[in-house]
Amino acid sequence: MQPQPDPDTQLAPDIAARLKRDPAGLVPAIVQEAGTGTVLMLAWMDDEALRRTLATGRATYWSRSRREYWVKGATSGHHQHVRSVALDCDGDTLLLTVDQVGAACHTGAHSCFFDVLQEAKP
Repeated sequence: MQPQPDPDTQLAPDIAARLKRDPAGLVPAIVQEAGTGTVLMLAWMDDEALRRTLATGRATYWSRSRREYWVKGATSGHHQHVRSVALDCDGDTLLLTVDQVGAACHTGAHSCFFDVLQEAKP
């Protein structure tokens, strides 16, 4: 069970009303590097993680495996400084544009999407 946020520090109601969450209350967040356009990773956010991200400018996610919030780079030093947060047309996916410091992937790779299954055919 996720911790409940302080009622005085909840996500703005106009933003919260636009989000379409999964049954666990989460929205996928695609993370893209501002300078290159490279897709770095996919993470999950609930209302509180999004609120913290918008308030601090530091990417904050909900860890489904650890069942806790984590600020990207808090332990690794590989920070994500958020430039923008956009909501897709359906309201069910977020796009974070970030300045990435260090690797985005827990494997040490710059992007989590390094395992190409098929190249485009000419």
